[in-house]
Amino acid sequence: MGGTDPVGGTDPVGGAITVPLAGGGLHLEPLRVDHAAEMAGVLADPLLYTVIGGEPPTVGELRARYAGQLRGPVDPDEEWHTWVVRDGDDGPLVGFVQATLTRGGSTAELAWVVGVPWQGRGLAGRAAALVLAHLRGRAVREVHAYVRPGHRASERVAERLGMVRTAVQVDGETRWRLVLRP
Repeated sequence: MGGTDPVGGTDPVGGAITVPLAGGGLHLEPLRVDHAAEMAGVLADPLLYTVIGGEPPTVGELRARYAGQLRGPVDPDEEWHTWVVRDGDDGPLVGFVQATLTRGGSTAELAWVVGVPWQGRGLAGRAAALVLAHLRGRAVREVHAYVRPGHRASERVAERLGMVRTAVQVDGETRWRLVLRP
């Protein structure tokens, strides 16, 4: 299966390619292993993990994680897309957005994380909206996001994207759903 190589180039075999996105004062860059050093700083505040669990990753851990993500999924029915979020043309990285497409690209799972110093500025919502617009152009029919109940900031992002809370719970998180095409 084709995909993206661990340094961010594209595989000529023809796998899923993550394209750059921009708008709302943000630049979403396709993930590269060399983003690990800067992203370790973005993800360094222990307060971030009170909601998502775990602990701040080291640069080495992020490099290994990013290399694995860039190799792509084993399941041929999945596509993984990860963007790092840059505030402005040449500003700092502030977080990331991920989209996992399944069922031949008809369903997408969307996730977003913004580092603690940049929270409360609408960055997660703007970044997720850019990815959602991209998914609409890919003919995705339905989008899901999983949000820890009571995490009001992420619930607001989901609401602003037009998502609706469902009764489905997975690993302690609530599934939010948006139907793009019936």
